[in-house]
Amino acid sequence: MPLPTVADVHVNTPLSQISVAHIQSATHFVADGVFPNIPVEKQSDRYYTYDRHYFNRDEMRERAPGTESAGGGYTVDATPTYYAPVYAFHHDVPDQRRNNADSVLAPDREATILATQKALIKREKTWATKYFALSIWTLDRVGVNSGPTGDQFLQWDDALSTPIEDVRLNVASILALTGIEPNTLVMGFEVWNILIEHPDIVDRLKAGQTPNGPAVVETSDLAKIFRIPRIFVMKSVETTSVEGAAADVSAFIGGKSALLVHAAPSAGLMTPSGGYTFSWTGQAGSGAAGSRISKFRMEHLKSDRVEIEMSFDQKLVSADLGVFYGTAVA
Repeated sequence: MPLPTVADVHVNTPLSQISVAHIQSATHFVADGVFPNIPVEKQSDRYYTYDRHYFNRDEMRERAPGTESAGGGYTVDATPTYYAPVYAFHHDVPDQRRNNADSVLAPDREATILATQKALIKREKTWATKYFALSIWTLDRVGVNSGPTGDQFLQWDDALSTPIEDVRLNVASILALTGIEPNTLVMGFEVWNILIEHPDIVDRLKAGQTPNGPAVVETSDLAKIFRIPRIFVMKSVETTSVEGAAADVSAFIGGKSALLVHAAPSAGLMTPSGGYTFSWTGQAGSGAAGSRISKFRMEHLKSDRVEIEMSFDQKLVSADLGVFYGTAVA
């Protein structure tokens, strides 16, 4: 495991006003924003789901004098479970490196930022695996570059494509299937980058432009145009090349896809949602996201260790409440 050497943290004539670090903003990650987070005291447990059909069926009948009313019931499924594994990462800060570091450097702070970035990337990648792929939700739609048939659609980087109509069609399909209207649209940055230049979307904003202020599409504009209250753009990236490769390769975690889904604004009893995150807070020092950062002495290494742990399980709760758009752009 590579560690900065003494030479890496000390130079003879440092420019103390300048230090460069490529740290991703926490706002680039969506895993903690799309679905509600439920802090749980147990690492594993059960939760309940209700069959919506019992609630959506018309069973009220006319009542004749002196007769009983029509009756009915519902079922509760207690078999779903969650299990929140513990993910961890550490970085050691040797005494010699800290003691010889120039003032512009802060090895302990840097170790904390490094560990936090690792946790954000792990949570985001796990979220994408659990929710942001084909064959997860009840309805998949796949973008093609010509001649769409069936559940296919014309990719949105084609000027003749109809992203607004595509999304509104599936708002209707989820509502018709479940009685619940989707309220969230999640997209990879590459999809966002195309949609904000799509003629159908720009045309709807042209009325407000001025000679010195061209029509610029913001997230709030997309929310109004699609009539979807919440829009999330996955801007986070990960390095996909192996350590020591001749060239570094990075990629957007969200790729070129999108997800239309109903996500509960907050967790609650009998509150429908496409997914929930169960974060285990049972370990001492864990926050609501099931994470904790600790620093402790590794005397045999003459170093201090900065370690982050995060324990969570992102669960698909209702596949009927989402539509996934694969390869939405070429």
